[in-house]
Amino acid sequence: MKILGIDPGTATTGFGVIEKQGSKLRFIDAGVITTPPEMSMPNRLSEIYAGLGEVIGHHKPDCMAVELLYFASNVTTAITVGQARGVVLLAGAEAALPVGEYTPLQVKQAVTGYGKADKKQIQEMVKMILGLDGIPKPDDAADGLAIAITHANQVVGASTR
Repeated sequence: MKILGIDPGTATTGFGVIEKQGSKLRFIDAGVITTPPEMSMPNRLSEIYAGLGEVIGHHKPDCMAVELLYFASNVTTAITVGQARGVVLLAGAEAALPVGEYTPLQVKQAVTGYGKADKKQIQEMVKMILGLDGIPKPDDAADGLAIAITHANQVVGASTR
């Protein structure tokens, strides 16, 4: 089963694609969809949507997992990330993908076993779990992989819509 994990953001949306075969997880791809800050928000959201459509079309995942919005102290940032999440969820729905949603705490616990793990610990575990030679770069791509791993360990095979 192919799983697409998404770490939404308006400047950078990270993605990771893994495959689960039995209890084994295999790395397929990871990367980012970026938009320039001077671009209008509607155009940035359109770029994210189009980029994600390309990823879905290329990899043909069986399901998608998305990080839930973590309410930051910066309300403006939270709103823009929420807009990016909406576009990501729309792309998943239009591709008829079952979508799982996970909080940052759930991702940390699933990947490291510790809810207060820092980014470096998560990245090291992603590297170890997937048997990679190095930590996936950039950070947003590693986060997308961590979200995919969380989904693989939580509810693969069950519809999450």
